[in-house]
Amino acid sequence: MAQAIPSDSPLVESRDARSVLRAVIELCKPGITRLVLITTACGIFAAPSGFSWFDASATLIGTALVVAGANALNMFLERDVDCFMERTSVRPLPTGRLQPDEVLAFGVTISIAGLIILALCVTKLAVGLAILALVSYVLVYTPLKQITDSALYVGALPGALPPAIGYAAVTGTLDKMGLCLFLILFVWQLPHFLAIAIFRRDEYGRAGHKVMPVVRGVSTTRYAAFGFSILLLATTLLPLAMGLESIIYSVIAGLTGTLFCAWAARGAFFDGDDAWARKLFFASLPHLVIVMATLVIVAP
Repeated sequence: MAQAIPSDSPLVESRDARSVLRAVIELCKPGITRLVLITTACGIFAAPSGFSWFDASATLIGTALVVAGANALNMFLERDVDCFMERTSVRPLPTGRLQPDEVLAFGVTISIAGLIILALCVTKLAVGLAILALVSYVLVYTPLKQITDSALYVGALPGALPPAIGYAAVTGTLDKMGLCLFLILFVWQLPHFLAIAIFRRDEYGRAGHKVMPVVRGVSTTRYAAFGFSILLLATTLLPLAMGLESIIYSVIAGLTGTLFCAWAARGAFFDGDDAWARKLFFASLPHLVIVMATLVIVAP
């Protein structure tokens, strides 16, 4: 196990109020939390029954707190290896802006607060899904990354639950539409993460994370990303097989999915360098937003 950066290291920053506040915000991983809130909102708006703005707000606030808490606890558990990755070496714990006990207390507190808000305001199913997301991400996925590259599939579970939480918060159930939202986000994460794992494979290797490019090689990972992009296209078209009648959705999902597959195919069979992987990673973001937004708009 790698050791944390000593307190006298030049990487450790001075501790002042502004630095502490910025560090606390960083614990929440604002970019990831923002994406989670977007997908949670998709679940809320896709629900066939009406919703109150109070319940929707409570769902978003509660989910945001649970996700932020999970992110903080993830940083707490990975504090000894974050210093080996360029993008994580500037996190609050490696730089000394926060101490481990502070991060642990913060993560536990806001996670519980988020669950309490959900329990008081929305359905039991939504609360159960939020608990599943929290536990699977912090206690299963985070340590599993140091053991096997199959952690990819485990980590996709909590990552795909936010729209299901939003949907269940309104309906109290998960019907075909709720499951479609979950499956689309689950499969989307596979090529999305494999792309970043390719162009950051050296950092993951130094940190001891068993990602596919490190364990099975870059070539195998490129083929896997292409295969998962095809699976993603099929998954985005699943609502049509389940009774959704929308020419608009079929055209948009089919077109964006085909373009994404084409770029993934280029990396698998032609020029799969780090630049290609980086572009595939960034292309996956608008692809998800477009498909999810269109599905929410046309959903009956």
